Amino acid sequence: MKTKNIKLPIYILLVLILISCILFLSLEINIATIDYSLSKRIPKLLAIILTGLSIGISTLIFQTITHNHILTPNVMGLDSLYVLIQTALVFVFTSESILVTNKKYNFILCVILMSFLSMLLYNLLFKTGKSNILFLVLIGMICGTLFSSLSSFMQVVIDPNEFLVLQNKLFASFNNVNSDILIVAMIMIIIVTGFILKDIKYLDVISLGKEQAINLGVDYDKLLKKFFIVVALFISVSTALVGPITFLGILVVNIARQIMKTYKHSYTLVTSILVSIFTLLFSQLLIERILNLKTPVSVVINLIGGIYFIYLLFKESRI
Repeated sequence: MKTKNIKLPIYILLVLILISCILFLSLEINIATIDYSLSKRIPKLLAIILTGLSIGISTLIFQTITHNHILTPNVMGLDSLYVLIQTALVFVFTSESILVTNKKYNFILCVILMSFLSMLLYNLLFKTGKSNILFLVLIGMICGTLFSSLSSFMQVVIDPNEFLVLQNKLFASFNNVNSDILIVAMIMIIIVTGFILKDIKYLDVISLGKEQAINLGVDYDKLLKKFFIVVALFISVSTALVGPITFLGILVVNIARQIMKTYKHSYTLVTSILVSIFTLLFSQLLIERILNLKTPVSVVINLIGGIYFIYLLFKESRI
């Protein structure tokens, strides 16, 4: 595919995102209260962009280093850990605790705990000398099941009124995003992106396999550790910012691969980010402004993503 042709989908996606942004900010806006409306919509738009960027980058990197196109970083149990953290805070400290009501403290605590768990699992794996990423995924899935069980137990025991407060935190939502959290999340994402940007080119070689990458002079284990840390940080930030969106990564990255049809991760990465942002933005616009529904956007995306995941499983089984 020629360079001009391969960039065409990127330009189209940029135009679609720009149109969606304009509609999202202007649709059904009241001129008399435009300042107030924009003060609510702009943080929501920034949260969508940051979440889409984080999930797009982390899922593509994770699928490349695991050599599996139907995996997502969420199999590490980070979604379940997020639910466990929120449930435990309400269970132990009640819903009136500052760790629950203060979004900034809640965000920082979630990021620290989720990042710590991911890095702990990875370090333990490498200390055993079994640097098998699929074994790591298996451990993550077991941890995820444990976290889900603990969360379910505490949710059954807590007061029903407390559970109503908790329930609002268990679904990804872009409503009432705190500006202070956005600034912290933005700084973290910029730092992590800068940390990994110069190593993106090595993903093309890593996708060939460990032996081929080592033969071509790539420090495979070092890059694997670095990429995994980045994936853990991206997913931790996005989940702590708006909540878990399990199947978004699988959906957007596989769509990006279908669009680009190239081994070059520099193009696939940009496309994954743009598809992720457009999917979140268009879904939020459709649900909130056009259909006037109160359903969290994560419910719709997980439904579509789950169906697409089943389709991928059948597709892979036929190959």
